[in-house]
Amino acid sequence: MSLLKNDDAKGGPVECLGQTFASDQARREHFNKLLAEKLKDPVFRKTEGFPVGTDEAILAMSDPPYYTACPNPWLADFVAHRGRPYSSSESYGREPFVADVSEGKNDPIYNAHSYHTKVPHKAIMRYLEHYTSKNDVVLDGFCGTGMTAVANAHVGEGRSTVLVDLSPIATFISRNLNGSLDSIAYIDAASSLVAEIKKENPSLYLTAHTGWRVRDRKSVDHKQYKHPGSQYGEVEFALYSDVVACANCGSQQSFYSIAVDELEDSLRSELKCPNCGVVSREADWELCYETVIDPLLGVPHRQARTVPVLINYSIGTSRYEKIPDAADLQAIDDCGKKGNVSAFPIVRLIPGKETQRNSSRGITHLHHFFTPRELYAVSLLLGKIRTNNSASTGQALMFALTACLPYASKMRRFRADRKGGGPLSGTLYVGSLITPPNVLSSFLRNAETIATSLSYQRKMPRSSIISTQSATSLHQLPDECIDYVFVDPPFGANFDYSELNFFWEAMLGVVTSQSSEAIVSTSQGKGIYDYRQLLISSFTEFHRVLKPGRWLTVEFSNTKASVWNAIQTALQAAGFVVANVSALDKKQGSFKAVMTTTAVKQDLVISAYKPNGGLEKRFAERGATLESVWDFVQTHLKQLPVVKLRGAGLEYVAERDPRILFDRTVAWFVRHSAPVPLSSQEFQEGLRVRFLERDGMAFLPEQVAEYDKKRAQVAQAPQMELFVSDERSAIDWLADFLKKRPSRYQELHPEFITQLGAGWKKHEAKPELKALLEDNFIRYDGTGEVPSQIHAYLSTNHKDLRGLDKGAPALVAKAKDRWYAPDPNKAQDLEKKREKALLKEFDIYLAATGRKLKEFRLEVLRAGFKTAWAKKDYQTIIKIAQKIPEEALQEDEKLLLWYDQALTRTEADA
Repeated sequence: MSLLKNDDAKGGPVECLGQTFASDQARREHFNKLLAEKLKDPVFRKTEGFPVGTDEAILAMSDPPYYTACPNPWLADFVAHRGRPYSSSESYGREPFVADVSEGKNDPIYNAHSYHTKVPHKAIMRYLEHYTSKNDVVLDGFCGTGMTAVANAHVGEGRSTVLVDLSPIATFISRNLNGSLDSIAYIDAASSLVAEIKKENPSLYLTAHTGWRVRDRKSVDHKQYKHPGSQYGEVEFALYSDVVACANCGSQQSFYSIAVDELEDSLRSELKCPNCGVVSREADWELCYETVIDPLLGVPHRQARTVPVLINYSIGTSRYEKIPDAADLQAIDDCGKKGNVSAFPIVRLIPGKETQRNSSRGITHLHHFFTPRELYAVSLLLGKIRTNNSASTGQALMFALTACLPYASKMRRFRADRKGGGPLSGTLYVGSLITPPNVLSSFLRNAETIATSLSYQRKMPRSSIISTQSATSLHQLPDECIDYVFVDPPFGANFDYSELNFFWEAMLGVVTSQSSEAIVSTSQGKGIYDYRQLLISSFTEFHRVLKPGRWLTVEFSNTKASVWNAIQTALQAAGFVVANVSALDKKQGSFKAVMTTTAVKQDLVISAYKPNGGLEKRFAERGATLESVWDFVQTHLKQLPVVKLRGAGLEYVAERDPRILFDRTVAWFVRHSAPVPLSSQEFQEGLRVRFLERDGMAFLPEQVAEYDKKRAQVAQAPQMELFVSDERSAIDWLADFLKKRPSRYQELHPEFITQLGAGWKKHEAKPELKALLEDNFIRYDGTGEVPSQIHAYLSTNHKDLRGLDKGAPALVAKAKDRWYAPDPNKAQDLEKKREKALLKEFDIYLAATGRKLKEFRLEVLRAGFKTAWAKKDYQTIIKIAQKIPEEALQEDEKLLLWYDQALTRTEADA
């Protein structure tokens, strides 16, 4: 049953949440009245993440019950109406989706708004098709622009989406990308609005045709060329330039005149002063200032001095450029004087890195982001949109205006080759050369794009509900009501979302509540610990509302180990179990994704599941026993992909590696405040006895046939890639190397040294190869029979040694002094001996006084934390954690897991 049977344009009765209304307007009025009453409740306004805004502004943005610019009171009603209650007898089984997804950004829906980060809806569709079924309800708790709901609507079959985001502009965009839209009526309204403004302001963007064709600009003298005609063209954009002063003579010049080489379509690296002839760098020129009467504040205001230096305009389909004449300058000046009667809001920018980025230029209020003519044009559009009679059309018109605002502002950069030149992604940067465009044309183009890209909505029922609140408290949703979760959480310190969004939200009058924002931000005083705690709270809510045995997908882009670990440990602390990591390629990166030193070309996608109720119940009954270990492993192996294909070959399924299986088991036990009842070597031996092994991976008996069938079709076995970054990974690398090729020290040393490259962790002490070998492996000294590990390698690779007895002198001579990986029984003895030595060194760390440890062994810390955890000695974990640099703690998943849980247990016991 659809939520909306008849759209507003057609009129007639509509059904919403089981109620029938005479029209969509009647539906809107009914729920608006209920929301208005709800907003008067002070308890409701204390909901986590409640935005900053008046009742009037919130109601003006909202379209209840589908969308509220505040916490949505109808989430539970929506889920009850669209979903189905959880039943333990329900049949559901999925492996994690393991295919790497590649989808480009050049889709009309993706480009409908200029929001900072988005995942292409066609990529999300792949996950929805895999994890969900007909009539399932999907949650996106960090919904951004609502692409999950767009994807879900395209998949269809009655699927529904619950969208939640802290940002009012994000949920506003989501509403417009997922609401109903009569595209014909909408574009008519936009065209009529622009035509009305042009009629009332006929000369707003007109300029006398005295210029040259843009393509001819290299062959004319710009200052002397005059067009003989008397026509008028329409301004496309004006190029504004900073005025700068020469450090040598103090003469003032437009930055454009000294920096732009029009003949070469480029910016000069060295700038020559036309007055004194001195050549200097750009940084040596000083920005000039002027004091003007602020058009909105009505008081003197000091700002960077910028002047129009070029007008780009069109006549028909032809583009021209000209030097601004007196009439052009007068038109711009007149607009500045009209600003004091505009509908533009007077809003001071909030504190923050991005919002205060341009404070030295005098940009302290929202309206300072706009040049005089563009400020006036935006004000006219705002006034017309706010008086629009149709609520649905009015919101869609505001959507088009917010979409074009960054491009209509001073953030639109100049490019000498005239190709593009939009705002710098992920920032509020204002440059020395800006090209604010014709706002009316820009607005109309956006409206046409929106009408085209969203025309499908008129034929589709509304299948989503949107709430503006924090994901840390989804109290409106009952337990176990969601079938699948797809989220794209904030990427650590990549973006200052609330600061960037303030540019739009201040215009709408409803602003993000920053206290619940999950980011790393110096301006908000939030570090990686705060970020992780907010993620834990959010993931805990996702875990609560998700049905047992169902999946969560986390898409994110950040290569910092601390952020990766924050997400992984947050998932584990919330009760999820990670089953797979794949890649999602957006094909085109934002500026930061391409240019920064920590950039990655592909986003990563984590697949994690909520264990079924049976596993939790059995653990509660058995406690920290060996049965609980193998029960978890048995359950976990069922959730892992059996085969991962890459091209024509097989890819190693890392989650089936015994070492990673042990890590997942430890995380499961730690999350349940229980010690792991066996060592790593005991675990690996138990794994070998209880499960089947193929190519270094563990399988259930019923999974092996499928793997063997695929393995028989490829020539080469898949291999796990090991990246040596600390002592543990160095040991793992040596183990893999020596299993394949038992070697003497002199043979092994050069191979090992090549692994200790730039990826080594900053504070981790680099171990000596000799010490690693003696603590973890065995050297054959030539006494007794040649160990079978060495014998198998030599007889395979040396023809003259085949068929020899293990005591043959030739074989013994060739085998002597080779290091090899011990068999499981001896490996356990070595592990116990090594752990004893590690704990002895841990006691030294514990007894050390003074400042933080600058260099240490992570293996020592891990052994100490594990032992302290088993003894419930949480204070020792916290004490040592305070002695090591925070980045070292945040970048190690194992230490972070124990530390996080130690803090939680200490706070619970307080």
